[in-house]
Amino acid sequence: MSNVKLSSTLCCPLCGHSKTEVMPTDHCQWFYECKACAAVLKPLPGDCCVYCSYGTVKCPPMQAGECC
Repeated sequence: MSNVKLSSTLCCPLCGHSKTEVMPTDHCQWFYECKACAAVLKPLPGDCCVYCSYGTVKCPPMQAGECC
């Protein structure tokens, strides 16, 4: 995981608010509460976590070519 980026900007599909967050490296994050509208985001079908669905950067395991 030497070239793995640990920050990703999540964008809420409901209100458009975006916030840069540090991604966990030891687990997938299945839920994220939007800081603006309080919507609880969940991964889209086929994605392993909210970063893969709504982030500017995929989660660390996906970046490394692994499976979550």
